[in-house]
Amino acid sequence: MSVSQKHPYHLVDPSPWPLLGSLGALASTIGGVMYMHPFAGGATLLSSGSGLILYTMFVWWRDVPRESTYEGHHTKVVQLGLRYGFTLFIVSEVMFFSAFFRAFFHSPLAPTVEIGAIRPPEGIEVLDPWGIPFLNTLILLSSGAAVTWAHHAILTGLEQQAVYALVATVWLALVFTGFQGMEYVEAPFTISDGIYGSTFFLATGFHGFHVIIGTLFPIICGIRQYLGNFSPSHHSGFEAAAWYRHFVDVVWLFPFVSIYWWGGL
Repeated sequence: MSVSQKHPYHLVDPSPWPLLGSLGALASTIGGVMYMHPFAGGATLLSSGSGLILYTMFVWWRDVPRESTYEGHHTKVVQLGLRYGFTLFIVSEVMFFSAFFRAFFHSPLAPTVEIGAIRPPEGIEVLDPWGIPFLNTLILLSSGAAVTWAHHAILTGLEQQAVYALVATVWLALVFTGFQGMEYVEAPFTISDGIYGSTFFLATGFHGFHVIIGTLFPIICGIRQYLGNFSPSHHSGFEAAAWYRHFVDVVWLFPFVSIYWWGGL
């Protein structure tokens, strides 16, 4: 680890990845518009831009472990700043989901004539909350417990045990996602079935998307743990992944209670 720097802060070296990622986002946006209208070459531009974004994500995130693990730039002060930044990101995610719950509560608390003046709306057959939703709740909470197990294993220097715990975290998250997809296929209503279908699929769908992102985090952390990148005193990347995993777990309790259970009463 490098000890040559004379201050605790990380002055990031010039990097081409922000510019490359911006060009990829621009290309994918223009390509998406061209593809949906459709214009010739839209699909090619969309796929090229998306590929550029994925490549940028790979090389940019590859550089971060290099800076922290091998070059020693992530000092205690830098790690503290990263924790503050990720905390603010989670706060922004809370605001994001609050908008969906506010939209859902507006309908059952003041049902309008257009939806039959009742809740759930006229013609909507709600899902049984004590079937797949309750099972998925147990699975997701178990996944959160597994990532906590991994955290304690890292803190105590049990490297192999941490890898096993992260494998369990990923496996449980994949099972949750599979059951969620099966529920969508078998749901007796669609996203176009009025306000109930729209808010149901938006809230649970965006949560499912966050579960997928929260599954990729432990996969990368598992690989890094296997390679020996984490230590009891230096694992802020894992902490961010664990916080995100717990955030996803807590958020799920709100749609389970409000949408699945209370929304179907």
